[in-house]
Amino acid sequence: MKHIPDHLQAAVTEIFGDRIDNATKYHDYLASEGVTRGVIGPRETDRIWDRHILNSAAIGELIPENSSVVDIGSGGGLPGIPLAIARPDLQVTLVEPMLRRTQFLLDFLETAELNVVVVRGRAEQKEVVTEVGGADIVTSRAVAPLLQLMRWSLPLLHDEGVALAVKGESAREEVARDMKGLPAIGAGEVDVLLCGQGVLEVPTTVVRVRKSGHRKRSLRRKGN
Repeated sequence: MKHIPDHLQAAVTEIFGDRIDNATKYHDYLASEGVTRGVIGPRETDRIWDRHILNSAAIGELIPENSSVVDIGSGGGLPGIPLAIARPDLQVTLVEPMLRRTQFLLDFLETAELNVVVVRGRAEQKEVVTEVGGADIVTSRAVAPLLQLMRWSLPLLHDEGVALAVKGESAREEVARDMKGLPAIGAGEVDVLLCGQGVLEVPTTVVRVRKSGHRKRSLRRKGN
């Protein structure tokens, strides 16, 4: 398997199956155009497979079949594009405010047969909420601290939809710090989970926040 380090071949095969060619195309695009166009740092090229692509795609194990997924602050397409490659059943929308990054995403998608659309804007903008709101899943990776991230993510979900925030080792600390403020913005159950265990050398840490419909209903009662 060209371009895939020997120690990662089993993981790539496990996660992408017969779609390895698409995953490799995305890897090569990030390693070339991504660096040239400032989407990814040159020091990251040797870690694109494990730190970025596999790390992103692993969260697919938390997403039900045929879900609509909105990836906010998508940047170079992480985690949205690896998810779309690994899970062609998903309907993925990438939300990214920067023009050069949205153009980067569009240029790649012209060469790939993926169920992905790109929306330029910020997750909190009214027109973006109108266009992509009501999603089953909202994903993010390295976008913002948890509480702020949920202020942007939860309004894009239908009641009881799920936000999946890819985080690092500080995930539990962020949850502990922000736990008191989360219910007030519509968060229900909050979990810290590891994805890709037994497949990835370093599993992906995800904060899963389920949206609660209680806040919306209570506000309606208050206004009646």
